Amino acid sequence: MADSDNGYKILSDNRQARHQYEILEVWEAGIELRGTEVKSVRAGKANLRDGFAQLKDSEIWLHNVHVSPHSTTIQQYNHEPLRPRKLLLHKGEIRKLIGKVEQKGLTLVPLKIYVVRGWIKVTLALAKGKKLHDKRDALKRKQEKREVERALKSGY
Repeated sequence: MADSDNGYKILSDNRQARHQYEILEVWEAGIELRGTEVKSVRAGKANLRDGFAQLKDSEIWLHNVHVSPHSTTIQQYNHEPLRPRKLLLHKGEIRKLIGKVEQKGLTLVPLKIYVVRGWIKVTLALAKGKKLHDKRDALKRKQEKREVERALKSGY
């Protein structure tokens, strides 16, 4: 899971997002964390399942991402698990996102949290929600592709 050449390690992954949303564009953003949050995220105690990002006052905030409190820290010094966290992007990137998010039906979804050369980063996707029939079509295509690969592998 980790590549020792560039220090890349995935800490948390939102697998459900690719099923529920059609991913249009992807950005890498830094995330503003407190001390105990950093320890918990590095231990893999972050959950992105219901997470989303929201624009507020030309800043991007990550909501509904659960980071478990650190186990060996006193409760009064620990962080709040579901607090909004600020995402760190360049102003030009934020301006582009503001224009695209204001289009009908687009949202910002976190795909994964990972470490690159010691820095914790978030992959943020501009996404459009899939309808039920789109999800069924995607599953059908995936299953057909598997069957073709099995037939080719078995030596048909």
